[in-house]
Amino acid sequence: MSNEQYLAILDLGSNSVRLKITKIQDNGSFETVQYEKRYVRLASNMGPEKMLKATPIKRTIEALKEFRAICDRYQNKRLTIIAVATAAVRQAQNQLQFLEKVQQETGFEIHVISGEREAYLDYVGVNQTLPIDKGIIVDTGGASMELISVNNGEAEETVSIPIGSVSIAQTYHLEDQINPADLFDAMVKIDEVLSQQLWLNRMRETKIVALGGCNRTLAKVYRWQQALNPEEVRPVHGLTMRSEEAFLIMRQLLEADRQTRASFRGITKVRADVIVGGLLPLISLVRQLSINEISFSNSGLREGLLFKYLEQQINFGQLKSSL
Repeated sequence: MSNEQYLAILDLGSNSVRLKITKIQDNGSFETVQYEKRYVRLASNMGPEKMLKATPIKRTIEALKEFRAICDRYQNKRLTIIAVATAAVRQAQNQLQFLEKVQQETGFEIHVISGEREAYLDYVGVNQTLPIDKGIIVDTGGASMELISVNNGEAEETVSIPIGSVSIAQTYHLEDQINPADLFDAMVKIDEVLSQQLWLNRMRETKIVALGGCNRTLAKVYRWQQALNPEEVRPVHGLTMRSEEAFLIMRQLLEADRQTRASFRGITKVRADVIVGGLLPLISLVRQLSINEISFSNSGLREGLLFKYLEQQINFGQLKSSL
């Protein structure tokens, strides 16, 4: 009798919510059988008071109801659900009320993971698929940025900084036509925040692996610009580009307004307003640390959770306590 089982990982981020269902065979092999993503912009307009607002909450719950219906289709199979939330919910003053509402309306019990845990799981997801000996992993989300220093293949620093694509774009008015003064203010703030991470100095002239929606979008724009025809578009995972090429695309994005950015091949309409804010941390790191090349990973938090689940072969109750 087959011992295959299914693992559903629900990742409630600040910009999008994703559901990844993986079939796991009894020999440990696995394959993705379903992947869903909805842009809910949960972090939108949280403001300095850090309150989740009614409209983003409504969008999020509607998406989670869709995901519940998908999970229910697997009710006759051995399905384990791991549901986690990251920066927006982590920072929210009304976190408990939100989580209770989600559980009442969708049945999902969502666990809020710490920024350091998120960074570590990013490392696991990257390292299992794109091994890195020495360098930095950067995951820029909607409301936070995770930084991981890797030395001799091991994670040394796992840091989460509460700035991200949505928060930067909204705070510094970078959604549409860019005002130079607003851009300058955002760059100064990001440089200031990164300068507090003194360990970054040890990472000068090393490698950088980037993940997160906006960083991957940079890779998608680049691969379309490089493709001679649609059949030759390279996958994002493992893609590398020179820093000068990243700067050139960033310049193109800064010159464009929101509508024009949305027309770029590789940029979705719903990301056109946050792409500039989302790329500023990566561009700042590359400049400050004199890094010549950027690599991109499609693996991160969700894959980190999957690998830890496979590695430990533990049930959800045990995994829950380790989140």
